[in-house]
Amino acid sequence: MTEQNPLQKYYRQPAIYIKLPSKGRFYSPQVFEPTTTGEIPVLPMTAKDEINFKTPDAMMNGQATVDVIKSCVPNIKDPWQVVNYDMDTILLAIRIATYGETMDLKYNVPVTGTQGEHTLNLPALLEDLARVDIKDRATTSKGFTIEMEPLNYRKLTKVYLANYEAQKMYGALDSQIITDEDKNKVFRDTMDKINKVNFSLLLDGIKKIITPEKTEVTDRQQIMEFCNMTDAKTVDEIQQLLTDLRMQTQIPPLRIKASEEQIKKGVPSTFEVPLTFDQSNFFA
Repeated sequence: MTEQNPLQKYYRQPAIYIKLPSKGRFYSPQVFEPTTTGEIPVLPMTAKDEINFKTPDAMMNGQATVDVIKSCVPNIKDPWQVVNYDMDTILLAIRIATYGETMDLKYNVPVTGTQGEHTLNLPALLEDLARVDIKDRATTSKGFTIEMEPLNYRKLTKVYLANYEAQKMYGALDSQIITDEDKNKVFRDTMDKINKVNFSLLLDGIKKIITPEKTEVTDRQQIMEFCNMTDAKTVDEIQQLLTDLRMQTQIPPLRIKASEEQIKKGVPSTFEVPLTFDQSNFFA
């Protein structure tokens, strides 16, 4: 019989409990294990977790984020399936559990280009996210009701990698001595790849289309044909509606009040600073 480790009582314990904005309604039991209270425990990161967030390749392909969520949020069994609504809440909670309730945010002051600093109250941000009443339907000007399928972390990572590869390709073109014809071919191929990814993103975001006559369409092939054959204005409107729905749990930008000295230098009296939780610096 193995002797119990006397150090076990010093192992990490849950530091915070959270409710997911999605309330878990987009997950199967294989992805998410709910609790009777609706709150799930979040543990602080281990030393290994911190190293994961400092490994460039693992950060790039999303594996680091997946490994850390699996380590710190045991009720989430498959982090690749975490929907976009819940990701900021999960990362905020892991940050609070590991480093505490505040975070110093550095930002560039407009006009002057100088750097400012603001201390964020992270639990307050979590409370704001928890109050969001997620809507999954929107209607176009022509009467099509779109029921959205939230994007999971695997799909979002795929989109991110495709855009990154495209930017990398553009940068490589400038440093290579090739003919304009070859450059144009690479540009066309790259744009074709991006368009395919964006079209796949559009399709993946549509769970159902209800026509103005109240006919419900859920067949993916029929939805794809519709997006290919209808007018561009309708598709653009659907894409914008999906974007707006996805941003329901996006934390709004921070509004900063400029000092009198800054205003004298031409800085607006108030200005916005976007809050983007990039894992490369959010957990630094």
